Amino acid sequence: MRSFPVAGGRSVTLALFSDVSNSRELLDLMQSGKLEPEAAFLNASLVPDVFPVLAAAHKALLSKSREALTTRTLHSELVYNCSGSKHITESLKRCGIADDTQYILAARFDASDEEMKALEKLISGTEIDLSELETRADQPKILKQYKITPQELSISTLPEAIVCRIAARDAL
Repeated sequence: MRSFPVAGGRSVTLALFSDVSNSRELLDLMQSGKLEPEAAFLNASLVPDVFPVLAAAHKALLSKSREALTTRTLHSELVYNCSGSKHITESLKRCGIADDTQYILAARFDASDEEMKALEKLISGTEIDLSELETRADQPKILKQYKITPQELSISTLPEAIVCRIAARDAL
């Protein structure tokens, strides 16, 4: 678990979990609005580094400050922003968790230690170091989802290519 400063004195805390066995339960809690504490759950196999998540978090906070969230909550906005797509449902399905997701990146804005401990208790899995993201990322799936070409990777890294799509989505 690690906390990162994002924007305007705000922070986002990330925790990575493997071997998660209760994804369906977590998904049900999120969809019903009963997840306490509120958090974002990302399909970690699509996250090669924390950089794209931090870019998406910054964008979510900017939308919130402008009272222009596309989704219902700040945490769902984070998941939405991780996608290069403008389609909300598609974005949440692609970048969020599914019934059988076993590898999850949990994110919480301005989290206290108590909130992160409560979040850890909700997730039936093993917390692992964030450095595992790079080695466990499903690169072929990431390349396909974000439509990243070999030519692009010859001049930038995979996380940079993803951030480019996150940043440019609203301009396209």
